[in-house]
Amino acid sequence: MKITVIGTGYVGLVAGACLADVGNDVVCLDVDARKIERLRAGEVPIHEPGLEPLVARNAAAGRLSFTTDVAEAVRFGALQLIAVGTPPDEDGSADLEHVVAAAQGVGRHMDGYRVVVNKSTVPVGTADRVRRAIAAELAARGAALPFAVVANPEFLKEGAAVEDFMRPDRVIIGTDDEEAARVMRALYAPFQRNHERLILMDVRSAELTKYAANAMLATRISFMNELANLAERVGADIELVRRGIGADPRIGYHFLYPGVGYGGSCFPKDVKALARTARDVGVPLDVLAAVERANDAQKRVVSRKIVKRFGQDLAGRRFALWGLAFKPGTDDMREAPSRVLVEDLLARGAAVCAYDPAAMPEARRIFGDRIAYAAAPLAALDGADALAIVTEWKEFRGPDFAELRARLRTPVVFDGRNLYEPADLARAGIEYYPVGRLQARAEAPTGAGR
Repeated sequence: MKITVIGTGYVGLVAGACLADVGNDVVCLDVDARKIERLRAGEVPIHEPGLEPLVARNAAAGRLSFTTDVAEAVRFGALQLIAVGTPPDEDGSADLEHVVAAAQGVGRHMDGYRVVVNKSTVPVGTADRVRRAIAAELAARGAALPFAVVANPEFLKEGAAVEDFMRPDRVIIGTDDEEAARVMRALYAPFQRNHERLILMDVRSAELTKYAANAMLATRISFMNELANLAERVGADIELVRRGIGADPRIGYHFLYPGVGYGGSCFPKDVKALARTARDVGVPLDVLAAVERANDAQKRVVSRKIVKRFGQDLAGRRFALWGLAFKPGTDDMREAPSRVLVEDLLARGAAVCAYDPAAMPEARRIFGDRIAYAAAPLAALDGADALAIVTEWKEFRGPDFAELRARLRTPVVFDGRNLYEPADLARAGIEYYPVGRLQARAEAPTGAGR
């Protein structure tokens, strides 16, 4: 199958590489000439486990190529996958400028039947806009060419995107066109050989499904964060509560981990966009508004704990920060809770030394020399008054607590991801401030020099 992927961002590059890996011929189109040059040279501009060798292997095999030539790309693929960005506009709505431009490019250059697939996260009704844009370009050319528009939202988790694409838990296809449905079934057949995962529905339901999924997950996160804050006040342990409610099969354990709030390129943007869509049609989503407010407040939960322990004025204080990306497995810092914490600490006069195994280059782009950067987790602790943990990278899960205590000026840890058992840090003589856990008094270790 010949496929054109419009956009080489996170979704487009993963989709293009994975589709090429099962034998399709894929051309990835982008208007960013520098990005295309890098991809042609074998440089993958995003951090995603498994993606770089996947791109290299399929490019070397001749199944995956990259271009900035719109006409060439549109003529190449019978399938045109639109995977461009839909950043939030000032009013919270999704900016569809790039989606519409991609559709116009298809209409301007198509020379036969095309199935145009929206993989970008878009509001309900976007398929209609795409259809109109293509039809207008065809009319301007005086061309009467058939085409279909399909909604095919992605459900990829950053840090596990390749695995998610190769082994999807569901494939949502929104179309009322029988031929387009047949083509989409053939496209995804290699990814669901052991059982059917494709769910066929109308276009608008497919568009809403993507937003509804992310909004539901965001709701679970914010609800658990608020429960964690309540647990602290009433003397309960949120970890035990999590186990208790997660054992109910109607609830389950996924997305029930309290912490410093959600971030990234999807949840914040999609929650805002869905709320905007609801307001536009006169159906305000009050629960979703509360989810967003709770998340904004939760991003300051570590800041509040630091101020309570060290005071409002942090001038002369130095804090080590473990984790900058919004989640492990990625270098993405969009809407990351770390950004809120760093800005809060700097505003109060503190110095910050950070470490992240993937996001340091992105952090340097954002913060410049306003913070320091460590080459290793323990190196960030030297001279610090306390450690704050924001991202749950695996390498942070089992540190040498004696070494950690020895390197810190004061043995204090603020854990925004609840990585450790409070009793373990108490035995190590470390003051420990997790989220929603019962506190244990720090003990002086035997033979400790402090």
